[in-house]
Amino acid sequence: MSDASVSWPELPYAAWRDTCATLQLWTQIVGKIRLARTPWLNHSWHVTLYVTARGLTTSLIPDRARSFQIDFDFIDHVLRIATSDGEQRLVPLVPQSVASFYAAVMEALEGLGIDIQIDDMPNELQDPIRFADDHVHASYDRDAAHRFWQVLRQVDRVFATFRTGFLGKSSPVHFFWGSFDLAVTRFSGRRAPLHPGGVPHLPDSVAQEAYSHEVSSAGFWPGGGGIDYPAFYSYAYPAPDGFHSSPVKPEAAFFSDALGEFILPYDAVRTSADPETALLDFLQSTYEAAANSAKWDRAALECGFGEPRRPRRL
Repeated sequence: MSDASVSWPELPYAAWRDTCATLQLWTQIVGKIRLARTPWLNHSWHVTLYVTARGLTTSLIPDRARSFQIDFDFIDHVLRIATSDGEQRLVPLVPQSVASFYAAVMEALEGLGIDIQIDDMPNELQDPIRFADDHVHASYDRDAAHRFWQVLRQVDRVFATFRTGFLGKSSPVHFFWGSFDLAVTRFSGRRAPLHPGGVPHLPDSVAQEAYSHEVSSAGFWPGGGGIDYPAFYSYAYPAPDGFHSSPVKPEAAFFSDALGEFILPYDAVRTSADPETALLDFLQSTYEAAANSAKWDRAALECGFGEPRRPRRL
């Protein structure tokens, strides 16, 4: 087995579809806890999760004078809730219903003296079931969850490198629990037309604030949402004329008319001779497709990729 195949493991969506659906709902519960306590930051950046050396984290959440943090640990397979005064509670990540997981998390918070309430209706999903009533989604495949995190870890690394090549406004590399994707977004600096909204079970005002400015955004999905395989995506909002027909790399990338964005199957990256270069080619070429089509001021917005211990050249 090659180093690349170990670092970029297989993640066939059909084999872990049920676990993926359950895990998405679990991350929504945790993400909504962060949402309930964190001041609004442009484009909903205050609600996201971040990849860690063991899984996903909320980062610090304020709780009056103290703070707490919630981490998904996909090595020991526990949800860890830790406070700044040294207390913690663990919720095992095992096959259990969303309702059971939700009750366990809220009980753990109560045991830590954290008084919090969240909207228990899932977002961005068709036909959602309230967390407290969801006894349908109850799968957890430890191996699949671990491999998913390993993929996120590799993708996070490449996305972080790509982010360094931009001087304009850029998002962190972060995980959106509503759409269940890892993403990074670049901004031209110009306002965008009002987004039409219409995202399932998401207030139009949230979508409109998220897309208030012109963007080129790329990310990774494990599957679902219109495709039945893990894939990278890249889109522009608003989509400029000529964007969809722009040449992009690598050869396996294509524009999906149904989704309105460029798609690169994860397996095309995983099985390539150089996965990192293949993914960077996709990120750069699809960004250029957006920036050139929309006439961004590329000379003012771009720079070379960053290198450790080397200041950016002026």
